[in-house]
Amino acid sequence: QVQLVESGGGLVQAGGSLRLSCVARTTSPYNMGWFRQAPGKEREFVAAVTWTGDATLYADSVKGRFTISRDNAKNTVYLQMNSLKPEDTAVYTCAAGTWGLSRVNYDYWGQGTQVTVSS
Repeated sequence: QVQLVESGGGLVQAGGSLRLSCVARTTSPYNMGWFRQAPGKEREFVAAVTWTGDATLYADSVKGRFTISRDNAKNTVYLQMNSLKPEDTAVYTCAAGTWGLSRVNYDYWGQGTQVTVSS
């Protein structure tokens, strides 16, 4: 069993920044992803990073604004979010699994952290 704990969410004005963290209570070599779900919408892929950190994937809607990274010494994955927009408002959840943009590629999920961007 893999436990994932997110932190770093909050309320920010449009144009601002937030950094989300996800601590993985495992030493197994999982690829990691971030997903988000806005009210009334499906959960959608945001970004992913390989175990080694040598490859990343981003949704088109966040490319150039968000950066995913990881520190395996701390078992932590980060999502740096810059130039935030009101449409980025959602619950952000980290996930551990294989690889890809689909939810089915990930086996373990955190509880999520709320990000609210005011206009």
